[in-house]
Amino acid sequence: MSDRPHGYARYRLDGCRCYTCAWARAEYDRRRTMAITAGTWQPWTDAAPVREHIQVLQSCGVGLRTIASAAGIDRKRLQALLRGRPERGTPPQAQVRPALAAAVLAVEPTRDTIAPGTPVVAVGTVRRLQALVAAGWPQAHLAAQLGMTGANFGPLLRALRVTAGTARAVRDLYDRLCLADPAEHGASPGGITRARRMAVDRRWAPMGAWDDDTIDDPAPEPDWTGQCGTPSGYYAHRTHRIPACGPCRDAYRARRRETAAQRALATA
Repeated sequence: MSDRPHGYARYRLDGCRCYTCAWARAEYDRRRTMAITAGTWQPWTDAAPVREHIQVLQSCGVGLRTIASAAGIDRKRLQALLRGRPERGTPPQAQVRPALAAAVLAVEPTRDTIAPGTPVVAVGTVRRLQALVAAGWPQAHLAAQLGMTGANFGPLLRALRVTAGTARAVRDLYDRLCLADPAEHGASPGGITRARRMAVDRRWAPMGAWDDDTIDDPAPEPDWTGQCGTPSGYYAHRTHRIPACGPCRDAYRARRRETAAQRALATA
């Protein structure tokens, strides 16, 4: 007996007549009849855009097995879509089911799907490592957990590009350590102090300056105070003795210009 899940496919392909499979067949027939009546029945769609999307994903380093897993589709179906079935003498499919097309087209070349050796922008990787140092993690500890040495870890803190595998490893390390105490993981008080001082001297933003949806985006500035980009943020920098960031300086200057203009109008 097939290990295919019970449902319409198992009813049609494996001849299973259990209650679940029979219900799925009846439900499929009901929806099909309603769609035909409404004039919206589209059992097939053009396979060419799906095939082109798979080829684009492969050019980005996403393997066919990864595509199949992300789309929830058997890899052999994608192989038939790309190359046909040479052993049977059948060419690549000209049409596919809309559900298959939608599932494949939804797969994007993200850091979780591309090949480990694919180069990617390092901005999120660098920010995560710098934030960990700012939290007191000595570089030697971070390098050891990544399976690196000091010689190849140092350049990582200022890299422009890294491999997708390295980016994923650093992201996972950041997620594990972001709430951990370096002292409880073997870091000495002196090592913690030196790491934090280095981060301050080099203006490396702490963890709280980044949100999960901005840390990988090159455009946003770190939010050092929780109010950065506003006049209040400028004064928060001064209160916490943190050098003002660009957005806070700009907001402060804009407020001063606005205040001066209001005074000029009031005395005119």
